[in-house]
Amino acid sequence: MASAFTFDPALCVPFRDQAALARARKIKRADIAKHPNPDFKIKVVPDGDIELIWVADMFHRIKTAADEGRRIVFITPNPCPSYAKVAYLINLFQVDCKHVHTFNMDEYADQDGNIAPESWEFGFAHAFKKYFYGAIDPKLRPPERQLVGFTNKNLKHYGKMIADLGGADICYSGPGWTGHLAFIEPDAPEFAGSLKEWKKMGPRIVTLSPFTLAQNSLHGSFGMSGDLAAVPPKAATIGPAEVIGAKHRFDTHAISVHGTATSWQRLTTRLVLHGPVTPRVPESILQTLRTDVYVSESAARDIAPDWDKGY
Repeated sequence: MASAFTFDPALCVPFRDQAALARARKIKRADIAKHPNPDFKIKVVPDGDIELIWVADMFHRIKTAADEGRRIVFITPNPCPSYAKVAYLINLFQVDCKHVHTFNMDEYADQDGNIAPESWEFGFAHAFKKYFYGAIDPKLRPPERQLVGFTNKNLKHYGKMIADLGGADICYSGPGWTGHLAFIEPDAPEFAGSLKEWKKMGPRIVTLSPFTLAQNSLHGSFGMSGDLAAVPPKAATIGPAEVIGAKHRFDTHAISVHGTATSWQRLTTRLVLHGPVTPRVPESILQTLRTDVYVSESAARDIAPDWDKGY
């Protein structure tokens, strides 16, 4: 008979509510799409469909706004090569994008809070310009000034720039290992405060969680090698206020380790979708908002030991 052994999570773990963690681990694939908020719509889809759905959604919004003669404002994450597929559709259907305004949701910064320039090849602004703007037929591109990324100069005004356009029409997101949205980290001192205070917080420089450094060190841009020192220690990010202020939100959960069944996102997904709404799991705020959520089969998979994989 197995003996009982209990312990508290390590102090570096941002979310440590043992009861909530136990409930999250027990959520089955069959129940993950159930939620009491009818505006928080969760769908489980095949792993390979997530990117297609995201690309189709962004293109549909661009095309529909163009057809209706209105402006469209995006808060954009960093799924770099996927933007080239949106650009392909723009070119294919010859959609004039002069009505498109985008705001990158985050960008890396150094230890002193200096934001990485657009010329830095590992930065998000660089990737967005390369894969989206650069891939659109020049005659169809929006004015380059309408594609905004964080800079040292605009940081203090970033939230106002979005608000002055009426707020974002859509904010795209997906949770990091800590449950962060953009780089709104649960353990960052720059985002300390009660839930009420936290919801009003806007853009700022933030200290990245060690878990985010580990997660991002596995990205292709950093060689997928676990090189913790290659990832900058800080970042500029939107705040909860910009997420809440958006007219709609689109959230995806589909990260696994290079297409395997291993996914650090499996537990984070359950906390985000069904755990307590708390700054300790920043993406949990989406539960209270109008949001479309797409979860891959890999992320939705039941959490259970696999003894064949060993310890």
